[in-house]
Amino acid sequence: MRHVNQSQSESTAALEVAALQEAADQWARHDPDPATAATLRALIAGALEDHAELADSFAGELQFGTAGLRAAMGPGPNRMNKIVVRRAAAGVAAHLLALAAAPLQETDDAEPSSSPRLAYQPRAVVGYDARYNSADFARETAAIFTAAGIETFLLPAALPTPVLAYAVRALSCEAGIMVTASHNPRQDNGYKVYLGGRAVAPEARGVQIVAPHDSLIAGQIATIAATPEMGDTANISMATDDWTVLGADVVAAYKSSVAALADADAFPSRELRIVHTSLHGVGHETALAVLNAAGFHDIHPVPEQSAPDPDFPTVVFPNPEEPGAMDLAFALAKKVDADIVLANDPDADRAAVGALDPTTGEWHQLHGDQVGALLGTHLVARGGRADSTAVVGDPVFANSIVSSRLLSKIAATAGYEHVQTLTGFKWISRVPALTFGYEEALGYCVAPELVRDKDGISAGLLLAEMAAELKAARRTFFDVLDDLALEHGLHASNQISIRVEELADISAMMDRLRTQPPARFDGSPVTELRDLSVATPELPATDGMWYLTDKGTRVIIRPSGTEPKLKCYLEVIIPVSDPEQLSAARVEAQRALSAVVLDVKTALGLESL
Repeated sequence: MRHVNQSQSESTAALEVAALQEAADQWARHDPDPATAATLRALIAGALEDHAELADSFAGELQFGTAGLRAAMGPGPNRMNKIVVRRAAAGVAAHLLALAAAPLQETDDAEPSSSPRLAYQPRAVVGYDARYNSADFARETAAIFTAAGIETFLLPAALPTPVLAYAVRALSCEAGIMVTASHNPRQDNGYKVYLGGRAVAPEARGVQIVAPHDSLIAGQIATIAATPEMGDTANISMATDDWTVLGADVVAAYKSSVAALADADAFPSRELRIVHTSLHGVGHETALAVLNAAGFHDIHPVPEQSAPDPDFPTVVFPNPEEPGAMDLAFALAKKVDADIVLANDPDADRAAVGALDPTTGEWHQLHGDQVGALLGTHLVARGGRADSTAVVGDPVFANSIVSSRLLSKIAATAGYEHVQTLTGFKWISRVPALTFGYEEALGYCVAPELVRDKDGISAGLLLAEMAAELKAARRTFFDVLDDLALEHGLHASNQISIRVEELADISAMMDRLRTQPPARFDGSPVTELRDLSVATPELPATDGMWYLTDKGTRVIIRPSGTEPKLKCYLEVIIPVSDPEQLSAARVEAQRALSAVVLDVKTALGLESL
């Protein structure tokens, strides 16, 4: 009997492999990219021996969400490739046309029409970074948009994401597409979608998409992908030209607009030695041009990392948050006796800051919440806004719920409004009348009227302005952080990530938090608990849990929106009333955070990690 069952199992497996091979063969026949078609045929040939990669490549469709698309490049519907990008572009185009459609004015003699009448012709701008295939994906998008009747602009070269976000608003476009995987590993690419112009409300113009646009675009993509043969894109029209490749003027306008944010009258000092790294991304030339135009000329780029390189050869992960990513920059800073290190991630929408800690004599990176507090403090000194040409109104600061509560206290002391949002700049950037927003993952929006998204280049400029003024006064970032601790308490934060192999593990851990909620963290009883999946007037629903203890310790746990991991955000507040207590308060904060980490792992059933 065991022999019969084994034979049946083998037969079933053979049928499954055969079906997988047939689907893959169809995809390969339709693949417009010879490279991915060849990769797929090699996978098909080896399917019987080891079909894990082939099976994963066809394990469902890559899902389009509020982050657009982001995945490893390769063949199949579960990877980033030309077929997936063509369908995504066609889906976005169909959504733009639906948004632009005007109701037909019916009359007795009206001729029936298969095409909707448009209230306006949508406009779109497409940008791309220097990753493998980014330029190709961008050109294919421009071809599909143009064929669909959308007036389309293509950025002239591989450029930072903030340039694309700027162009959406500057060109009054209904959409912007940025082909980038930001700080993801080199094998990944992505497709980020912005809406603007006549398609959305004023506060959402130039902002990344949120619901319901994500699901509506996903529905359009599903309709377009429903073809008799796997991978067939013959139903998608593509133009051969007629889109507009923008000249250097839009890039120059971005640079001059950002450089003009520097206030030389109020903050005249420019004596600052800066080390800059773009981590092999596209931010080097733009960031240095902005800094130079604003009067900062003593800049030392990290030579091994200044040129765009899609292989990211000097870093394991091209993310300034990752350990070791800024080691070359710190080594150069020691060599040239720099004042600060500025780092951008590969698409330059994030900024990291390194400084020499006077208590240890070592260079280290400031936490994203520390940088958010520094920028908030500097913007208060500037009257609450970076752009003096922006619409006049009371300043509004905002940050995500997983970021530090210190910014709300800085805003309150200055008499400004403060708003908490869900995680992600798709939420932060659409806060009405926003003048400054940030999230702890190194994202800062300092000039929403120019770029309604995180922008590592404009943030870097304001940090340089602040550092130069502090240097002239013989002070440092650390002195400002100490001042804030004395005024508001020492806010210390940390983040841990639990990476999983199966997405079901994340659901199981979130279920455990809801059914067996932790009672205390670091011995402090939990006094408030919020299930963030239940919407409130202040926050839309999202998958996550929020805890607050009687000592003010806050813990937030949520699934990542872009990676297979659970993210845990921790913050403790240690009261400080005297400068001499600061050192002991830092030690206590680290002890408390370590204890909370252990309690979080216990709550998740991961005591052994």
